[in-house]
Amino acid sequence: MMPDRKKQIAILGFGNEGRAVFKFLKREKELEDKNVWILDRSEKVKIPKGIKSQLGKDYLKNLARFLTIYRSPGVPYMAKELVVARKKGVRFSSATKLFFEKSPAPIIGVTGTKGKGTTSTLLKKILKAAHKDVYLAGNIGLPAVEILPKLKKTSWVILELSSFQLQDLEISPTVSVVLEVFPDHQDSHKNLAEYYSSKANVAKHQKPTDAVFFFGDKEKSRWVASHGKGEKMPVLPDGSLELDEEELKVRGPHNFRNAVLALAVAEYLGIPKKIAVRIIKSFRGLEHRLEFVRAIGNVKFYNDSASTNPHTSAAALRSFAPHEAAIIMGGYDKGLNYSPAAKAIKEARPKLVVLLGANSQKIYKAINKTGVKIKFAKKLDAAVRSAYAAVKEKDVPGAVVFSPGAASFDMFKNYADRGKQYKVVVGSL
Repeated sequence: MMPDRKKQIAILGFGNEGRAVFKFLKREKELEDKNVWILDRSEKVKIPKGIKSQLGKDYLKNLARFLTIYRSPGVPYMAKELVVARKKGVRFSSATKLFFEKSPAPIIGVTGTKGKGTTSTLLKKILKAAHKDVYLAGNIGLPAVEILPKLKKTSWVILELSSFQLQDLEISPTVSVVLEVFPDHQDSHKNLAEYYSSKANVAKHQKPTDAVFFFGDKEKSRWVASHGKGEKMPVLPDGSLELDEEELKVRGPHNFRNAVLALAVAEYLGIPKKIAVRIIKSFRGLEHRLEFVRAIGNVKFYNDSASTNPHTSAAALRSFAPHEAAIIMGGYDKGLNYSPAAKAIKEARPKLVVLLGANSQKIYKAINKTGVKIKFAKKLDAAVRSAYAAVKEKDVPGAVVFSPGAASFDMFKNYADRGKQYKVVVGSL
């Protein structure tokens, strides 16, 4: 006899978000009289007592037997097994969808290819300085369902949203913020069009009383924001009278642009401009985002390990004067084109590019005609020492910039592990 499908619930992926969903559903008593399964690629996942599991290489087998599956963002939405299950009527949800359905508080959703964490954190600091009851969650590391018990109607939630969290979202934030958007995650999305369409869900389901902020001078940012019925709020960063890039403690024109966008959102929310500007000017950024590590003589070391895309390496390079920096690049390939990095290298003329990791040959093919000196390294410490030697000159400012422009999974646990190991190496010099 086949089990009753109405009672079959699965949590697909049992990492941070999967565990948060399980705890939330259990607390809300939504798992009573249900057969709950944990599905995960890893066979080492710790399964709660009394819960069934399907682990290892067959974890996606026979999904059609479930009524509802709560998908973690690390499980590809377009995986063939999930596509088949959807066609057979399986309902898919997630921690993010649950949060949008249950939150009593208005949501400010922040997306873009890069800069989400920095901008989300900056917005939280601005709202907190204005004495708002504000919470930060989402892709930044805290599953949104975990903060639900704390929320009131008068609270505000800043939600960092990745393309994987947006893919099947059917509700859009009250206020959406679209940073710069460029190709990414082509190892996981069906194609570039599907990646951009996922981002567009941040605005697609907005009501006329909602609003979407975006860069008016960036085509993809405009396209993402063009969806839905929310009020369109274009921002032109070069036109800011309140902020000067030189006054910010975070480095780079990309950080300045995001700060101007955050200021526009704060003004829309009725926060006094004086408060917002003060917070923006004092904000020191986040770890692993063009983070200053230390100086040795005239050489400054920067950790930009959160750079997992060639566009972010390009942005990092443009934050330094010509011939000032040596950059370390390379890692796990996500199927991206490195011509944006090549263009920035040609313009910024770094003293040396050190290539490290699985896709180093791919990057080399993209940049080898720029006329810049290139070296290869097999280990991170050797890469750092080569870069340091290239910029170590008496009375001449120099910088070593670790901005991989690629994912970390070839040599490290994640980008944070990669950044911490870089800082250990720099600290040992």
